[in-house]
Amino acid sequence: MKTQFCPSLMCVDFSRLGEELENLESAGAALFHIDVMDGHFVPNFALGPEDIKAVSKLATVPYDVHLMVTNPDPYIDRFAELGCSIIYVHAESPIHLHRTLSNIRSKGIKAGVAINPGTSLSILEEVLDVVDVVMVMSVNPGFAGQPFIAASVGKIRRLKAMLQQHHSHAQIAVDGAISPDVVRTLGTDVDMYILGTAGLFRKDMSYSQAMSVLREQIALSAASAEQPL
Repeated sequence: MKTQFCPSLMCVDFSRLGEELENLESAGAALFHIDVMDGHFVPNFALGPEDIKAVSKLATVPYDVHLMVTNPDPYIDRFAELGCSIIYVHAESPIHLHRTLSNIRSKGIKAGVAINPGTSLSILEEVLDVVDVVMVMSVNPGFAGQPFIAASVGKIRRLKAMLQQHHSHAQIAVDGAISPDVVRTLGTDVDMYILGTAGLFRKDMSYSQAMSVLREQIALSAASAEQPL
């Protein structure tokens, strides 16, 4: 599958949402990423069902929901009704992670699991049979503008090896401080890049220009990988 760039809607200007979504789609956004925060699991509040309804009326590309909440289970049905293509829950959050992911899948929605920087990949081994996307957090979740955690590069490569070892078809996403340099480093080891202020929502260029830079980094990474040792 072609590498996808997925803007985080936490960074858009909601006072002109229609224009923002149109510009992002024109720039090549493959999917919109919607963060939901409860002020408890992470020290911040973010988007909710009414925001997602507004996106659903305007977007022509799919959108996901990233539940950064302490107890996601009571909300799965509600968010499933909002038309999202993926629901992410944090591995650290549900008491019965396998049951939660299975419930998401039962709604006809892809089940995503997110893991925080301090969480070991080993937590995934017993749920890979019900996971469609693994999202590695490359910052501690809750706020935009944080620095990329360098150890995430090795973590993603270990995750890729784990998925291959277990014959899993799960995709890999990464979320947090995704700059052009990060994209060039990780290249096609990542299927979906969640984009915020470091790579897309920049003051020095348009969305289309920023996306072009990111696509160039993917191409440079691929070309470097093909060079003989």
